[in-house]
Amino acid sequence: MIEVDGIGKTFSLTRKQKREMGITADRLWAVKDVSFTCRPGRVFTLLGPNGAGKTTTLRMIATMLTPSSGRIRVAGFDTVREPQRVRERIGFLTGTTGLYARLTPDELVSYYANLNGMDPGILNRRKAELFSLLGIDAFADRRIGKLSSGMKQKVSIARTIIHDPDVVVFDEPTVGLDVITARSIIQLIRTCREEGKTVIFSTHIMGEVSLLSDDLAIIHKGHLLFNAPFREFLSGMGRESIEDEFIHRVETAEVGGEGDPS
Repeated sequence: MIEVDGIGKTFSLTRKQKREMGITADRLWAVKDVSFTCRPGRVFTLLGPNGAGKTTTLRMIATMLTPSSGRIRVAGFDTVREPQRVRERIGFLTGTTGLYARLTPDELVSYYANLNGMDPGILNRRKAELFSLLGIDAFADRRIGKLSSGMKQKVSIARTIIHDPDVVVFDEPTVGLDVITARSIIQLIRTCREEGKTVIFSTHIMGEVSLLSDDLAIIHKGHLLFNAPFREFLSGMGRESIEDEFIHRVETAEVGGEGDPS
């Protein structure tokens, strides 16, 4: 489970940034007073336009950023006071994950498994399963620097879940990928849900929202505009499509201000 309670995140601004943004505040709220809960066996979708605060929120959950305010608990552990306990139980996948170009997929995945203290026997079985599922066997011994973007993303997936985490965070993982690779990631997210994992998934692609969402939160300018089961969003729609409803809610939202997300 992921419990997010009133979190906020501010970033300092340089003089140049303040001039470019047309504000006088020294700090910018990238996320402000955000709360939600992600439960096991469900896919929680975080939907928002580019720059809405999705990635900042997910990085705080994954202990990559420290909240400026509020509290986050992952699998019962506080992300600030117990970050290592959180990292042992979480997998984080993003569309921009850097990989070691000189290593092979086999070497890279084994490296991350060893960081998580996996038993060698369990590692070998788990790696065989994932490589077969994702089709990595065909290029498992090639250097990552020579792989296509789709192949690299498959390696990132294996790296993310090799230790079989209870909580999985997917940050726009299909951006820039071909249809076949994107479909494999969608199926992986469904598999994680079927296995009872806690899954949070961020996107700005409406088709993925329909395919995956059990629960939905809409974030805009760092503020939550909606947070409820996806079926409630569908039943409350006043427009013909999910895309039209989303755009309407974002365009009519009264959020932001100087020093607030923008």
